Formats: sequence, C-alpha cells, structure tokens
Amino acid sequence: MSGANPALDLILLLTLSTLWGASYTFIRVGVATIPPLTLIAARTLIAGSVLLLWMTVQRVSMPRDPAVWRRFVVQALLNSVVPFTLIAWAERSVEAGLATILNSASPVMAFLGTWLITRHEQITPRKLFGVTAGIAGIGLVVGVNAFEGLGRQLIPQLAIVAATVCYAGAAIYGRSFRGLSPVAPAAGSLIVGAILLVPVSLVVDRPWTLHPSLQSLLALMALAVFSTAMAFVIYFRLIPTLGSVGTTAQAYLRVPIGVAIGIAFLGESLSPSAWLGLGCVVAGVAAMTIPSRKGLKQNA
Repeated sequence: MSGANPALDLILLLTLSTLWGASYTFIRVGVATIPPLTLIAARTLIAGSVLLLWMTVQRVSMPRDPAVWRRFVVQALLNSVVPFTLIAWAERSVEAGLATILNSASPVMAFLGTWLITRHEQITPRKLFGVTAGIAGIGLVVGVNAFEGLGRQLIPQLAIVAATVCYAGAAIYGRSFRGLSPVAPAAGSLIVGAILLVPVSLVVDRPWTLHPSLQSLLALMALAVFSTAMAFVIYFRLIPTLGSVGTTAQAYLRVPIGVAIGIAFLGESLSPSAWLGLGCVVAGVAAMTIPSRKGLKQNA
C-alpha cells in the first residue's frame, strides 16, 4: 500500500495491544456488579456514540450504501456482539490473566483461516515463523503455573476460545472495508452491535433495577472509550497495512504488556525463561508485521 509507514504501524500495534490487554481487567471489574449482557450493551452503545460524535466534529460522513451496512452487521457479530458477550460471561469465573492467555491464540486462528479458507494473504515462511515464535514465547512468559486453572471451568474457557475464533474471523472480514475511513467501520459496527444488544439487555437484565458500584462504572467507561472506541479505530487503520495475520499479532503482545505492567506498578519480577519468552514474542510479532525489503520497494 502506498504511503505505508512500518514504524507508525508498529507503534499503533503496541497501542492496540495495550488497550485490548487492559480490557480483560476492566471487564473483570465491571462484571462484579453489572451483568455481562448489560455491560457489553453499554460498552458498544457508549463507544459507538463517542465515535459518531467524533465523526460529526471532524465532518466525516457515515456510508449510506445498504451493502456496506450489511457488512457492518457481520463485522459487529464477529468483532463485538458475540466475542464481547462470551468473554464478559466467562470472566465471571475465569481470571483476567487466563482469559488473556486463552485469547492470545487469535493470530494462529487468523493464520489458519487465511491459509486454509480465504487465501487472501500470502503465507510466507516469515509468517509461519512468527506464529510459532509467538506461541513459544507466550508459553515461556506465562510458564506452566499460569495454566493451573485450565479446565476447571471448562465451558467458560471454551467460550473464550470461541471468542478468539470470532476475532480471527473479524480480522479477515475487516478487509472488506478498504477505502473507508477507519472510524466508519469502527462506529458502524459498534452502533449495529448496540442496536442488537441493548433491547435484549433491557428485557433480560432490566438495568434500571441494578445498583452498580463506582468501580464497575469507571471500568465500563474506560472499557468503552479506550479499549473499544479508540482501539477499534486503530484496528481498522492497521488491517489494510499489516493484513489480517499481522493485525492479530497484537494478541501476542497483550501477555508481555501485562507482565511489564506488573513489573512497573506491582514490583513483580521475571524469571530467565520469561525474558527469553519476551524475546520470542517480539521476534514473532516482528516477523508477522515488518514488511520485507521487497515489499517496501513495491510500496514505494
């Protein structure tokens, strides 16, 4: 793509990883006093409204083509309605850290999807190495102990894996929005998600009867504004330049970012194997996202 900026893409990928990595903690805090369905309905409604307001201020028009809006519906189901709800429900019993680890398989799912089904991206040895290095790195970072809870809540954990498959499908399907401003599919899919979720929330949870804590409300706002509205704009900005597999590489970065936050704010330390794992993750992400010299010449 003309005008591609690999350095900017990597910065945005790191930002996206941080925003989505933090979402698991926000969800865990939010569902403590807000039912999962209502939390996700509010998340999509607030995030979509924020983006629509931003588009109005920036005078960015929303597409009116019915075919585009039909694609927004599919994207909403794959990227918000189904996975958001599954993860929020699962995190009532699954810890945020384990949810992050289970959800980090999305690059593998995207890789398999592009290889076996859509074949819209060239599957190169570099990408294969990147996927393999990322998996190995996560294993070294989290260590065996991190998986001690695996299988104890089998159904919720399988729900998170199903959400991972949805995210991979969303990254592949997101290619259909080429040519649109990144904010348009972000806002459109979120508004569609809210239209689908809010009525169900009103019937099932009767939100006006709830008494959420201040912590849960603050977590909801952070989840909606930062980990959804801002993150989705970055996400749709990256898909055309990094591709489906490259964009999902942010899932690998979520784990080491969580470790880094623990070191910086909680005084935690890393084992030698974890440092090696971080190196593998970085190498894997680089292999999946940094274009080759040949690609750079073609983009020039």
